[in-house]
Amino acid sequence: MSDDLEIDLDAIQRRMDGAMNALKMEFASLRTGRASAQILDPIQVDAYGQMTPINQLGTVNVPEPRMVVINVWDKGMINKVEKAIRESGLGINPVTDGPLIRLPIPELNEQRRKELAKVAAQYAESAKVAIRNVRRDGMDQIKKAKAAGMSEDDQKMWSDEVQDLTDKHIAQVDKALETKQQEIMQV
Repeated sequence: MSDDLEIDLDAIQRRMDGAMNALKMEFASLRTGRASAQILDPIQVDAYGQMTPINQLGTVNVPEPRMVVINVWDKGMINKVEKAIRESGLGINPVTDGPLIRLPIPELNEQRRKELAKVAAQYAESAKVAIRNVRRDGMDQIKKAKAAGMSEDDQKMWSDEVQDLTDKHIAQVDKALETKQQEIMQV
């Protein structure tokens, strides 16, 4: 078999792992009633002419189970950071105390928990779609290699490999979703 008929499984694996990593970051941004510094990760602040993550504008700490504290380094950025948090849709009302911004995490009610569980399911479905798109790209590579002279046996072997990777990653998404939904629904 010639080298141009090889299918790059490592690239397919990396792309599927990238979809899993993106899902984990999205899940980390969902608040579960407990304080976590990761809930601020998706929030960008217009600072110094460009969009900047909050953790690059100050120190983010979690001193208590229901409190996140941001110590903003540049006092001129405090209002911008506070505004970005208010407009983020997290449902958290920041309290400014000098250079500190305190974020009290309210208790989640049952309706909000169900909404967050649905959002988590949407994130998981997006990750599955991304994984399936990578699978489709891999299968397209195999079809092109078959047209270039790959044998039927090799095509079947590569197809099985790509499908195994896909199945493994879809199962990881399902497990991550189940774990996150249990975490959200926990009172």
